[in-house]
Amino acid sequence: MTSEKGPSTGDPTLRRRIEPWEFDIFYDPRELRKEACLLYEIKWGMSQKIWRSSGKNTTNHVEVNFIEKLTSERRFHSSISCSITWFLSWSPCWECSQAIREFLSQHPGVTLVIYVARLFWHTDQQNRQGLRDLVNSGVTIQIMTASEYYHCWRNFVNYPPGEEAHWPRYPPLWMMLYALELHCIILSLPPCLKISRRWQNHLTFFRLHLQNCHYQTIPPHILLATGLIQPSVTWR
Repeated sequence: MTSEKGPSTGDPTLRRRIEPWEFDIFYDPRELRKEACLLYEIKWGMSQKIWRSSGKNTTNHVEVNFIEKLTSERRFHSSISCSITWFLSWSPCWECSQAIREFLSQHPGVTLVIYVARLFWHTDQQNRQGLRDLVNSGVTIQIMTASEYYHCWRNFVNYPPGEEAHWPRYPPLWMMLYALELHCIILSLPPCLKISRRWQNHLTFFRLHLQNCHYQTIPPHILLATGLIQPSVTWR
């Protein structure tokens, strides 16, 4: 039996990969874990090579840590051109959203796409406005789907040999509920997703509280995709 882990001992990203148990506890959308994790990809200029690494909360949030680390590099200057993709276990808070916007305004050649597993304190109006401001600044924000989970497993996780296809399959309903709430945030609608935690047996409950404005504004196929809204609903 081999003691090797990861896709290949010759993989240059091996030392920057996280362990399978870390990926599971950080990115499971059913778990409201306090700490945050960031998996990121950077493609510089016209190069096809992709730099991958990860980060976690310290005294600062992972987003601020990433910005400080990147801008401290000697070769990184205001005219640099690169595309960045983040896979965040939590969406940015309003303060991090502000820091991201300031970073992007100082580096107009940088594009940013953010995938998130969960929405951080999504009923807080400052956090909601922060995400809207990011979108209005040209940042793409989406909820992680099965495709992104598989991509992260293959490229960021130190999975055991032969376990490439054994990435965590989380229930798609949780992703759909977060995606629905993200639509509400971007469209400046009130929250429709309610989350409660039963601490005694560590269960997390999601429920929808839809108002007329949600039915009137959100495309019906998005509501139907959750499986909690029936086709017989009248859209008006």
